[in-house]
Amino acid sequence: MLEWIPRVPYMDDIDLQDKKVLVRLDLNVPVNPDKKEVLDTSRLEAHLPTLRELLEKNCSIVAMSHQGRPGTEDFLELKTHAELLSKLLGIEVKWIDDVMGPAARTIISQLRNGEMLLLDNIRFVSEEVIEASPQKHANSFLVRRLSSYFDVYINDAFATAHRSHASIVGFPAVLPSAAGRLMESELKALQKAFDPGETPKIFVLGGGKVHDSLRIIEYISRKRIAERILTTGLVAELFLVSKGIDLGRRNMEFLEEKGILSLVPRARRILLQGAPIETPVDFVVENNGNVEEQPVYSINGLIRDIGSNTVRIYGELMKESSIIVMRGPAGVMEDPRYRKGTRELVRLALDSNGYTIFGGGHLTAIVNELGRKDSAGHLSTGGAALLLLLSGEPLPAINALLLSAKKFLGWKE
Repeated sequence: MLEWIPRVPYMDDIDLQDKKVLVRLDLNVPVNPDKKEVLDTSRLEAHLPTLRELLEKNCSIVAMSHQGRPGTEDFLELKTHAELLSKLLGIEVKWIDDVMGPAARTIISQLRNGEMLLLDNIRFVSEEVIEASPQKHANSFLVRRLSSYFDVYINDAFATAHRSHASIVGFPAVLPSAAGRLMESELKALQKAFDPGETPKIFVLGGGKVHDSLRIIEYISRKRIAERILTTGLVAELFLVSKGIDLGRRNMEFLEEKGILSLVPRARRILLQGAPIETPVDFVVENNGNVEEQPVYSINGLIRDIGSNTVRIYGELMKESSIIVMRGPAGVMEDPRYRKGTRELVRLALDSNGYTIFGGGHLTAIVNELGRKDSAGHLSTGGAALLLLLSGEPLPAINALLLSAKKFLGWKE
């Protein structure tokens, strides 16, 4: 058991039959900024096992979630989300344009077993954007006004588990609480990834969030968790520069502009400490309007994807792995010309003998595009929450559930 992923209560640990249950979901979905239409329902579908189980246990369910944040184009009410959930669940999911006011409390009190209500966007409540302790949030208006209507709180919102917000940590302080089935699957998949008995492990890290990836690399290297770390994207460029390789003027200028060259001393220190880091041998580049493959030692175009030789080498390394954790695209996926590297790495990971864990929307999209969702080990819904766990840091939501178990379920230290 990893010290930063303690055992938390799951739905099996609480009597849910005929109970009134408050469920925190993460229905924060991509939205068309012009038409305000939901573009993808994957996050809604991910919560269906939890919601169906609660309905089977004849619970009355009140769900809360956020959508966007104040001031952004995707900050919307949740009426459409309720309509989509109704279709997915095959029941009417009621909705109210209120969160904790008299209207919301009235309909909550009248909700019968086997019925479900979705409250409006939780971020309409100003308290929800405050980072504070469970004890402080337990005294918030949101928690005090709503908690007395419920028997149990379920947190199924892994993607927001890194937030210490009222809807995440406040209710576990005052109600018997548990992780939902989605949250449970996320935690168990990551426990598997870090199980010392599962070897060899390979981490494939790319994308543009270089600071975050460095934190992950530092942690898994220090703990000797991975046998190999395969780098792609800007992460790979950083480590190549740290090895003293000149990536050409255009790429060096780009890295300087993004503030990535300032990370070279840190990356060099990781290399000197013996981290098992692999870097690409070739790239797909944009050169005077043409798309070309160039070896890493003679780059004169703008790097856009990993090359075919790198894909082949990385594929061979992944072939016999027990666990493959992949996060971040290998190239500029938004342009179809630079999608192949990511697509091929995902395919090779799925074709390997290893249990695969994919983090991030880009990789999930590729898995779905390949029609391989059923053969993927785990598709994580978490962004920042996944990053924190991979870098060895505890999550406020997990800590709050553990505190609740000690208070209401009699769990010991």
